Amino acid sequence: MVGRARTRLPERRDVRGTTGGRGALGIGGGGGRFPGAALGLVLLAGCMAAPLPETAPAPAGPPDAAAEAAAGAVPPATAPRSDYSLALSQYYQRLQNGLLAQGMLRGDGGSADTPFTDAMLARDFVRIALFDEYADSGSALVPDMRLARLRRWEVPVRMEVRFGPSIDPAQAERDRASVAAYAGRLAGATRHDIAMAGSAEAANFHVLFLNEDERLAIAPQLRELVPGIADHSVRAVQNLPRSTLCVVVAFSAPGSDAYTGAIAVIRGEHPDLLRLSCIHEELAQGLGLANDHPLARPSIFNDDQEFALLTGHDELLLRILYDARLHPGMNAAEAAPVVRAIATELMAPGV
Repeated sequence: MVGRARTRLPERRDVRGTTGGRGALGIGGGGGRFPGAALGLVLLAGCMAAPLPETAPAPAGPPDAAAEAAAGAVPPATAPRSDYSLALSQYYQRLQNGLLAQGMLRGDGGSADTPFTDAMLARDFVRIALFDEYADSGSALVPDMRLARLRRWEVPVRMEVRFGPSIDPAQAERDRASVAAYAGRLAGATRHDIAMAGSAEAANFHVLFLNEDERLAIAPQLRELVPGIADHSVRAVQNLPRSTLCVVVAFSAPGSDAYTGAIAVIRGEHPDLLRLSCIHEELAQGLGLANDHPLARPSIFNDDQEFALLTGHDELLLRILYDARLHPGMNAAEAAPVVRAIATELMAPGV
C-alpha cells in the first residue's frame, strides 16, 4: 500500500456489505502505517447448501505455527487444510452451481436485455460512490444508509498477490494471472495508473488468497501491514460468517478521502467463478465504488447476483469516478451535476 509512514494515526474505515448479495457500507476507528481505512465486505446468501456452522472452530495446532503459515513462512501447498475448510469448498461449489442454475453470475457484461441511459448511469454513480450503506456501532455494523464523500486514489496503484500456504501452486498461478489481467482492465477503465507491483515493498494494494485456518491466523500479518490497526478492524477480517465471500480494506490519511493503500482478502475455498467474481468486486470496490444500488443494472454493484464480472456499465462508473472534474472529498450535492454532465458525454452516440 501507499503511504508507508509508520506513525500511529487515527484510522477511518468505510465498510461494504449486504447479505443475499454484494454490497457496500461505511464506518470508523484505529490507526497505522496506512492512516485511515475503508473496509468492504462482499456477502452472498448461502441458502442452497447444506447447513454448516457460520464460523469455524479455532484452528488446530499451536497459534504461533498458524500465524507463521498465514504470514507466508511456510512454502505454498505444504500446510494441510482443516475439515471445516474442506467443507467450505463443497459449500461454495454448491452455491456457485445453484446460482448458475438460476441464470445468475452472468459474465456477458449485459446485452439488449439490460439497457441503461445516461440519467440511469448518473443515478447509479451517485448511489454507489456517494452513499454508505452501513455504520460502525463500535462493536458491529448496523444498517444506516447515509451520504458519503467521494473517495478514490490519487497516487499510482501497485498490486501484489499473496497466498496462504495451503493454496495449490497451480491455482495460485491462475489467481495471479487473473489479478494481473484485471489490473490492466481497471487501468483502462479508470485511465488511472494501475499495475502490478515490481516488488512487495512497492505494493500498496495487497490481494490475499487464504483458506479458513490461514485467515483466522491473519492478525499478525495485518498488524505488520498496518501497525496500530484497530482490533475491531482485525476482527472484521477474521470473523467472517460463511455468507461473507471476501473483504477489502482501503486506507486514507486522517482528514483525507484519497486512498493510499488497500488489502483485499479472498477465500481460498471458492470455486473458479466465485473466486473471479471476488477479484472483480473487491478490487473495483477498493478503488472507490463503496456502495450497492438495487437498480444498478447491468452491474456487480447490486445485491441480486445477476452479474459476476465487471460490466460495461461498471467500467463507465469507474471512468466517472476518476474523471479529472471530480476530486476526493466532494459531497453528493457538489458532485451530482458534474456526474450528470460526464454521464451524458460518455453515453453520447459515437463515443
